[in-house]
Amino acid sequence: MPDIDLFTPLQLGALGLPNRLVMAPLTRNRASRAGVPGPLQAEYYRQRATAGLIISEATCISPQAVGYPFTPGIWSAEQVEGWRMVTDAVHADGGRMVCQLWHVGRVSHPDLQPHGALPVAPSPIAPTGEAYTYEGPKPFVTPRALSVDEFPGLIADYRRAAENAMAAGFDGVEVHAANGYLLDEFLRDGSNRRDDAYGGSIDARARLLLEVLDAVCAAIGSARVGVRLSPVQPFNDMRDSDPRATFTRVVQLLDGYGLAWLHVTEMGRESPGAAGPFFEPLELRRYWRGVYMANAGYDKARANAVLAAGQADLIAFGVPFLANPDLPERLRRDAPLNAPDFATFYGGDARGYTDYPFLEAR
Repeated sequence: MPDIDLFTPLQLGALGLPNRLVMAPLTRNRASRAGVPGPLQAEYYRQRATAGLIISEATCISPQAVGYPFTPGIWSAEQVEGWRMVTDAVHADGGRMVCQLWHVGRVSHPDLQPHGALPVAPSPIAPTGEAYTYEGPKPFVTPRALSVDEFPGLIADYRRAAENAMAAGFDGVEVHAANGYLLDEFLRDGSNRRDDAYGGSIDARARLLLEVLDAVCAAIGSARVGVRLSPVQPFNDMRDSDPRATFTRVVQLLDGYGLAWLHVTEMGRESPGAAGPFFEPLELRRYWRGVYMANAGYDKARANAVLAAGQADLIAFGVPFLANPDLPERLRRDAPLNAPDFATFYGGDARGYTDYPFLEAR
């Protein structure tokens, strides 16, 4: 069996990838207030088209899903057209791009919700921290628990978002079930205290995610669908009493869907135990028969070691791709990396977005 490294091609569901470097989803807060991406986003993603795969920044499935200023959506015709400009640019430069489908759940704020409504969640538990609104940071509020009769509409929003993503020219979608957002809130018992069919046991807490996947896969085909999980991530005040048991079972349940990939972020290593008893996220690989994407803090050496050992099939890079549009070529040559400008990560204009230098002029 030949050695596998970052530059070994891979068949990912319906997509042939020329390398195993994935551009991780990176929120940059540069869409319009109506959630429409434009020419600046098209240039940003086009510059990074040499990635084996680009996962878009998290993209809201509905007005209720919004939780941050200037984040894109995929529910309106204008948003679809805006994203079409982006995917056309990526494809023209030979790239592949999928849309990450997002509902933020409880970490929104009435200022960002239609008609000033409360954010929704599995249970009325307010996270610690602040929401980022157009008027600045404001304390999180206690969310409203979703009722069972609201789930069909929510699931329909995911299905419609997946269909819109394909209409916008994406090559697939990733269902965001990580980082303390709505589907992750259902998975973990620190945020899900329901006593109905969507709470209690791990299988019940996973039910909404599975129903979303049933709808999305039926709409666009499982070979174009992936899922993101974050088993040890405490971000957004998340925790679980037994993360190993929860996420082992979740991955076992997902394994039967024939998904194109499973994306597991290992964020949380820097604060082990903050999200519940720590375990090694790469353990989940043994329960997954498909393509496994690892994420968080990888460099070339560690990425190649994990790939060669069969612990992962793809490696997602976040900040390195943000600051190095030609990251694959830089890693191939062992060239120096650009330093990221942290002050321009969230919001702004082209500075710190499309002006990072390439190794060679384009």
